[in-house]
Amino acid sequence: MHLGILDQMPRPRYLSVEETVEETIHKVQMAEEWGYERYWFAEHHGTKGMTSSAPEILMATAAAKTKTIHVGSGGILLSQYSPYKVATQMLQLQSIFPGRIEAGVGRSPGGPERIRKALANGVKNETGIYPEKIKQMLHYFAGDQSVQATPRPRVSPQLYSLGLGENSAQLAAELGIGYVFGHFIQSGRGVQAHKQYREYFQPGFLVNPQAITAVFVICGATDEDAEEMAITQDIWLLRTEKGIDSRIPTLEEAKAMRLTTEDKKRIALNRKRMIIGGPAKVKEELSKWSELYECDHWLLLNNTYHFADQRQSYERIAEMFF
Repeated sequence: MHLGILDQMPRPRYLSVEETVEETIHKVQMAEEWGYERYWFAEHHGTKGMTSSAPEILMATAAAKTKTIHVGSGGILLSQYSPYKVATQMLQLQSIFPGRIEAGVGRSPGGPERIRKALANGVKNETGIYPEKIKQMLHYFAGDQSVQATPRPRVSPQLYSLGLGENSAQLAAELGIGYVFGHFIQSGRGVQAHKQYREYFQPGFLVNPQAITAVFVICGATDEDAEEMAITQDIWLLRTEKGIDSRIPTLEEAKAMRLTTEDKKRIALNRKRMIIGGPAKVKEELSKWSELYECDHWLLLNNTYHFADQRQSYERIAEMFF
């Protein structure tokens, strides 16, 4: 099993942005010690809680504080940016940290239209030409454009496209790049998406298909312990989806929240995007999904309140698989 971490960096309530960032860098260092292969950073804008808005800067910081772990973006909002600029950022990072840079890009607009327009400096929505932008990035990585993206490291960074279903999988396959399926967002189409990626893959940037699946995982000392920790993530996700507050509530606040019937249904539905349990249950579930998806590369997310709980969860998982 090849395991990594995808960090959205949601800020716990009553902690500062600076404390959240400091803990994140510590977590990257611990992940390297535990044996995780990669650590990726998300990109979110205009929220109270999400503190990962510039993954390329976090990648540089994390790589500088570690020695071997791969660092990546999960993912840069390519639809809103110049492919040339994104390519140069990744090439620059690869020149500083050879062989450790993984560029994950996505189609998302990044938020409501006012946020998208601010990101794109008022340029019209280019989400529809996302495939063309990936192709441009590939050309810049290859150095076969009249305008050269520099610097030119010996080997280009790895390139992955993020997605939630068959169409995104087929796009990545036909371009011959890596594919990341967001089980933590949309779990229902994973089997078909992975199958589509494998069947349509054409050697290009990559010789062989490289798929990764991202999923929420909370591993407690016991199943009951994990369920207790998961309450803060349940309420965080519910409130984030409603646009109320993307900071993680304390356990006391989460338990005190009055839930409607629809809230309870939504929490139950969201649990399909998660693996929650003690070590034995987590290992069984992760192994089951690996067989279903025919995918042994995973990115794990844990958005519980206490940083210590997050670290202990990741360490337990490492002890099981490494």
